[in-house]
Amino acid sequence: MKNKTEIVNIFTRKTLGLTLVLSAAAMAFAQEKAGISGSIVNKKNQPVPYASVTFSNKANKTLSDAVLTDEKGQYKLQLAPGDYDITVEAIDYKKSVVSKNITASGNIGALSIEPEATTTLDGKTQELQGVVITASATKPFKVELDKKTYDPSQDIVSKGGSLQDVLTNVPSVSVDTDGTVSMRGSTNVKFLINGKPSALLGIDDGANALQSIPADQIERIEVITNPSSKFEASGTSGILNIILKKNKKIGFNGSVVGTLGYFPRTALNTNLSWRKNNWTWFVNGGGGYTENRTKNNSETTYHNIAFPTIVKEKIPNDVPVHQLQNSTNKTFNKNYNASAGFVYDLSEKTSINLTGLVRTFEGDGNELLDTYDSFYRFFRDNPLDLQTVAGKWSLLNPHGLRDSKSVFNNLAFQGDVGLDHKFDDKGQNLSLSLSVQRNRSNNNADILETNDLRPDIQDITRRHSVSKTIIGKADYELPIGENSKFEAGYRLDVNDNTYDNFVSSTSDNPFIPDYNNNTDYREIFNAFYLQFRSKIGNFGYQLGLRDELSNVKINYANQNPNTPAIDKTKNYNNLFPSVFLSYDVSKNNQILVNYSRRIDRPRSFFMVPFPNYSNSQNIFEGNIDLNPSYVDSYEVGYNITRKKFTINPTLYYRHATDDTKMLVYRPDESKSVFYTKPINLGNDDRYGLDLNFTYDPFAWLKIMGSLDMFGYKTTGIAYYDAKDVNGVAKTGSMNFTGNGFSTRARLNTTFKLDKTLSVQLQGFYRGAQKTANQNTQDMYALNFGASKTIWKGDGTLSFNIQDIFNTRSREVLSFNSDYTRSNYMQWQPRQFSISLTYRFKQGEKIEQAKKKKDINSNAAGDDQQGGPM
Repeated sequence: MKNKTEIVNIFTRKTLGLTLVLSAAAMAFAQEKAGISGSIVNKKNQPVPYASVTFSNKANKTLSDAVLTDEKGQYKLQLAPGDYDITVEAIDYKKSVVSKNITASGNIGALSIEPEATTTLDGKTQELQGVVITASATKPFKVELDKKTYDPSQDIVSKGGSLQDVLTNVPSVSVDTDGTVSMRGSTNVKFLINGKPSALLGIDDGANALQSIPADQIERIEVITNPSSKFEASGTSGILNIILKKNKKIGFNGSVVGTLGYFPRTALNTNLSWRKNNWTWFVNGGGGYTENRTKNNSETTYHNIAFPTIVKEKIPNDVPVHQLQNSTNKTFNKNYNASAGFVYDLSEKTSINLTGLVRTFEGDGNELLDTYDSFYRFFRDNPLDLQTVAGKWSLLNPHGLRDSKSVFNNLAFQGDVGLDHKFDDKGQNLSLSLSVQRNRSNNNADILETNDLRPDIQDITRRHSVSKTIIGKADYELPIGENSKFEAGYRLDVNDNTYDNFVSSTSDNPFIPDYNNNTDYREIFNAFYLQFRSKIGNFGYQLGLRDELSNVKINYANQNPNTPAIDKTKNYNNLFPSVFLSYDVSKNNQILVNYSRRIDRPRSFFMVPFPNYSNSQNIFEGNIDLNPSYVDSYEVGYNITRKKFTINPTLYYRHATDDTKMLVYRPDESKSVFYTKPINLGNDDRYGLDLNFTYDPFAWLKIMGSLDMFGYKTTGIAYYDAKDVNGVAKTGSMNFTGNGFSTRARLNTTFKLDKTLSVQLQGFYRGAQKTANQNTQDMYALNFGASKTIWKGDGTLSFNIQDIFNTRSREVLSFNSDYTRSNYMQWQPRQFSISLTYRFKQGEKIEQAKKKKDINSNAAGDDQQGGPM
């Protein structure tokens, strides 16, 4: 049996060498090998690190071997005695070949190589100093067996922006106007940072958290639409794994990026790294200031109103009942972040890593809500005692103004420690990791409501929440033969969330006392998985099974003496299988089929009966009885890669049971107060075509696009107790049953005008979407970016405009048997920014040959602790 050892690519200025060495045949094993050592130096007798040294046996090529020198220019290897040609190659040095006879173990001494030289105009030769060649990745988007990877380095539009800006250009991902992220039309997306749930994204920070992570610190984004059993089962629509930068270059390297923009936006971020001998250090950090202005306008029309007698006697039958609300919310945010860590190689087979991250953001906001009631105007213009009418029927709302001043802040810490050990060079690995996280969030608001009929109402809200998380993981990998691998692992998640809410109000809202509560939420997940992957000819497969045991405890203590405390315990034990199949039709031409089962666990604050009070007109109720929903997900994909284009169409189908839906209702039809409550109801089916492609027709033109066309079908009718306008009990209902079809499309075109200047146009379209009680209008936007390389490649100047035509807004029409509501929302108006990047001295990249990379390497940085087969 023959053993094969791969020697990776050696890049030189003039040649690209690939050395493939075959080990000795059966008779060669019988020969006793000698332990040979030596060093490579330059003409100044200085060591040359990472030089390629190839020993070619003159009599028997199967006895040849190769090695790379270490940081000190030294090398060691085992050779059979004989005559050898020794070839030495290194970047910025001439190729050197010498002959030598190897007879016994020992040090063969130092071999000297000469530097490359270039001829100047005057005929003198000079050494090339500090030349850096920077080449962009050929494809910003690539498809692997169980995930898709997006490289944001070529995304000019998001330069100087945030994670939210980067996500707007990731295939299969959509970002709504309010910062909500969805995949294939579903918002149940699981976020990971470097393969783990992270305190950086907080408990319920939403868009604020996405905006606090700078785009310049993101290495890549892994889009996992159908995760394997190695991943946690949460996130029914998929997982987005954000990989942050950790430089792997020799010596000291780094970059600094400064940004200025409008609406006022400033940012300064830096990435620094240092690598020497067995140590690798990195430090990333920065901060910024942003201002946003959000518009939210709504108009509600009430139908089939059973007017009270005192009102009915005074009005004609055709008086419209309209309520208009216009709000503008201005926010001012400051955010800071820092991460630092190191990797230390204890030996050639064992390394430890330690990382610490901290993120903080704080800000304040001012929201003005102007309410206008057309029905009130009728009574204002016609003789009637308004106080009497309002007392009998509070659906009547006079013109009012609500001024809300809010202050919020968030502080998050995360510490990670890991140990990676290789038992041998065949790929048997063990990875251990521990992550400790803490997130603290404060949201305070002072609200003043005024109108024409009653005294001013003053509301004070104070919301404090803390999340503590411990994640422990162990992953083991065992190769079986050349094409198979067995994997097993264990994971423990312990999450403790506490919510302390306080509300004070001068209004007579009966629910105000219930918002003064303290809640402890604790969830523990134990997960085990087994996975086996193999390949037989052109057919590859991966089978996995994950078992998750979940325990949830909720202790809800209400400060209202009339509301009892609640202690709730829930236990779940679920199996989550996954199947991945692939068939290579030809080279770079592959069919992919997969299946996985997923779970959608309720958000912790969804289960707090009264988690957050915002205003008296819109009340959010939690549901302590909310249960998980489950999804079966199927995909059939085709991937073809050519020199100028790649195309990846995928057909998918998802079936969800006990789907979580938001019930919006009015329990008292005499009041214009809307309630929102999450419930488990019915099924949700989604099917569609997800198409991603890249096309480079010319050296100066690159095109990347995605198209998602999907259909949906939902079932379920929710019933609730209510009272009509005269106080008579009735049963209300909300019908979720419906079906429809929608689209998402994105096109990114990059023009390279010369070697240093590129411009980019980025457009997207989101088609209209309908359900039984809601219609969402279509939306489109166009972004522009330009990038100029300066300072001989050490700097980059970028300019971008987000939403050129100011069209990125959402219009939704909601309706029920007794009302129709239209809503317009724009999260951010048109913005532009300019950023400057400066790169410090760039060291040479570590070649893969320094440490042979096998199929078990953790270069992916994801939750798998290993790359795909």
